Amino acid sequence: MNRKLIAKTMGLLLSSEAAAMIPSLFLAFYYNEPDTRAFIISIAVTGLLGLVLSLISLDSQHVGYKEGFVIATLGWLLLTAFGSLPYILSGSLNSFVDAFFETMSGLTTTGSSVIQDVEILTHGILFWRSMTHWLGGMGIIVLTLALIPSLNIAGMSMYKAEVPGPTKSKVLPRVARTSRQLYKIYVILTVAEIILLTFAGMPLFDSFIHSFGSVATGGFSSKNASVGAYDSVGIEIIITFFTLICGINFSLHFHVLHGNIKKCLRDREFIVYLTVIVLSILLISVNLINIEDYSPGEALRSGSFQVVTIITTTGFATDDFNLWPDMSRILLVVLMFIGGCAGSTSGGIKVIRFLILFKSGARHLLRLSHPNAVTPVRLGKEVIPREVVDGVQNFFFLTLGIYVVVTIFLTALGIDLISAMSAVAATLFNVGPGLGIVGPVTNFSSLPEAAKAVLSVCMLIGRLELYTVLVLLHPKFWR
Repeated sequence: MNRKLIAKTMGLLLSSEAAAMIPSLFLAFYYNEPDTRAFIISIAVTGLLGLVLSLISLDSQHVGYKEGFVIATLGWLLLTAFGSLPYILSGSLNSFVDAFFETMSGLTTTGSSVIQDVEILTHGILFWRSMTHWLGGMGIIVLTLALIPSLNIAGMSMYKAEVPGPTKSKVLPRVARTSRQLYKIYVILTVAEIILLTFAGMPLFDSFIHSFGSVATGGFSSKNASVGAYDSVGIEIIITFFTLICGINFSLHFHVLHGNIKKCLRDREFIVYLTVIVLSILLISVNLINIEDYSPGEALRSGSFQVVTIITTTGFATDDFNLWPDMSRILLVVLMFIGGCAGSTSGGIKVIRFLILFKSGARHLLRLSHPNAVTPVRLGKEVIPREVVDGVQNFFFLTLGIYVVVTIFLTALGIDLISAMSAVAATLFNVGPGLGIVGPVTNFSSLPEAAKAVLSVCMLIGRLELYTVLVLLHPKFWR
């Protein structure tokens, strides 16, 4: 294993993180808030270590999948550990476990929080908290590939370990070029939303915070009541639109921007994604009208916002859906499992995996009655390779296995079943809020530290999609 290259890449990642803290330091200076010293120390420590590691000379630039997996997992852990420094040094969080949880939640775009009152946080800490979303949304490793051409040799191994989804398609021939093109789209969407939210009446600072959370499908807000604090239909429509399109495979954005709209309309995952959203909105709206006496307008407004922010695993809230009827709550939990499209900033199992599972099940039923029939799994005209189908099936059952084991662990700590089940779903699928004591108007602060530590690992597993983390635990991996 090329350990020097791994160490050098960690240095580049830490240097990038130190640079990403600088805007928060400027805000601390501008508002003359007491977190200035915390950011100076955090930038110095993170940047110095990053500089030392990045200066390591390489004997070889050869890298394989092993190095890619180690870089992805170790990189996320290191960035989370050093990203926790501003919280601890500023006194915003007094426990390392809490700071680690909050930072991991940000970088993995989960949006779960242990901070009970975000409105007392300084501008610098709030901005850093949301900046971790924005960095993690497209992937810090993908950002590194975009900015550091010297890593082109290692590119595809890192790209495959980082980018979510059962298959990794490159928009352009070279990974660094692909990364830069995707980040251009990412930046354009972010800037566009900031402008629109500001015009809709949201303060400029809050527009940055909520745009970072929307485009990264993260969900951190500068308000305790989340987006509901603004009580603005215009703001909700803007955020709903951007979270919706950021739950789509970013390669489709690339094709649309280059005039190939038919590519988007022919994409089966995209069609199913929109179908699930529309049906879920209708079912929840009808349920709210019949059970909770919502007016049709209120039901459609609240239902559409929550459906989109939950299936995209953004987690913003305008209503306490923990108080909704059981059918609506169950449907939201199902949407947590489904998630957005592969190659998007969303979490969840991904729509395409459910499509492949459904097609695989249908093929098995057909073969029971026609055992000699040749029936490959297809998505449209494309034949899905057998190894991809097997990988999706294994991913699904391993994910459910982890979900059950961690849920049992949380209940053993004294957490009630509904809260435990939804807490694991909210973190493993990078959603943010759950039900019960971790609902949209509460947070994860009341959980024991052991639960927070395990759920932090769930966030990492969910963000890196299981195999990237679990493969490191296999003894033969290190031989």
